[in-house]
Amino acid sequence: MSMIRIGEMKTLAVIGASYLQLPLVKRAKELGVRTVCFAWANGAVCKDVADVFYPISIVDKDAILEKCREERIDGITSIASDVAVPTVAYVAEAMGLVGNSVESAAKSTDKFLMRQAFVNCGVSCPRFTAVTDGDASLDVVAGMRFPLVVKPADRSGSMGVMKVGGMEELCPAVRQAIDDSFCKKAVIEECVTDMHEVSVEGISYGGRYHLLQITDKVTTGAPHYVELGHHQPARISPVLRKVIEEEVRKGVKALDIQYGASHAELMITACERVYMTEIGARMGGDFIGSDLVRLSTGYDFLKGVIDCALGTFTGEPVGKHERFSGVWFYAPETRWVGAVIRNADEDARIVSSELQAEDVVELTRSADRSGYFIYQSDVGRYEIPEGRL
Repeated sequence: MSMIRIGEMKTLAVIGASYLQLPLVKRAKELGVRTVCFAWANGAVCKDVADVFYPISIVDKDAILEKCREERIDGITSIASDVAVPTVAYVAEAMGLVGNSVESAAKSTDKFLMRQAFVNCGVSCPRFTAVTDGDASLDVVAGMRFPLVVKPADRSGSMGVMKVGGMEELCPAVRQAIDDSFCKKAVIEECVTDMHEVSVEGISYGGRYHLLQITDKVTTGAPHYVELGHHQPARISPVLRKVIEEEVRKGVKALDIQYGASHAELMITACERVYMTEIGARMGGDFIGSDLVRLSTGYDFLKGVIDCALGTFTGEPVGKHERFSGVWFYAPETRWVGAVIRNADEDARIVSSELQAEDVVELTRSADRSGYFIYQSDVGRYEIPEGRL
């Protein structure tokens, strides 16, 4: 295991080694960047792809910092993982590398701190409160209007998310969210009704934000809101796009995300009022950042993130084309997806697919889905067959 860079080759530390980080590691290697991955060995599919792999927990900041110093890394990053964000910021700050501050990382991974920052900076978001482990009562919701949405303060992938209609449902939902939370805290917010959801991919360098793409989201709806599909570009008017962009800019500034990818999630009412749900200092998961942005715009988002981390980001992130792209997931609500996956070779629109299980199960989180296919098209979205959803 070499600890010396070869020639002028840059070394990039990647926090995490699951399938989420695999596109990043592969792209870095294609660009001639040496990669050093950190994660527990179980499920670490990147360990055989990266140049160096350390079986260290991604939350063990000091152990990772020690190895990063030994490896003389030039940059550090992670994609599609909120859990990795604080470690990335900690190492970057300690080593004087390009990255967001530790304070920014805290605000972008704790949904309560995030919402406080939004309110302080005039970002529109639903009314909210928080409950921590050991709180004796739920008096904090006094004056809030049901239905409410309960979620862990620091998880993603719809884990622990529950819509509740009254006090009798609130206590078990809060208990579940706290159990699922790393910091043992639940966020409770008023539910925005009659709305649809979008997400926004962007990239920043030196505090300058660039919007890359807006994505329409399809979910199971209440109570868990698990994602069934994502489609680019979103079907919105130019006026609404401008409103969304300005709200995201305010949100990114509120969280002080100066460098790298950001993934914002928003709710839009029937009268086109926009509410910010959250912003992560990372790419969107579910292949949104790693695949769909490139497929719909032609912009190499992965390279952009790598360049940001290494301090080599230059110019405007300009795409090469405008196409349609998306992903559909295999679930009880989308059983038709299974047939598409099985016959993917017959459809030129399918870019990649995977059938992870023949059977589908009730969705309470993203990890419950049984497969997916990613598409690209010049003429329109891959629509749901009539009567299938």
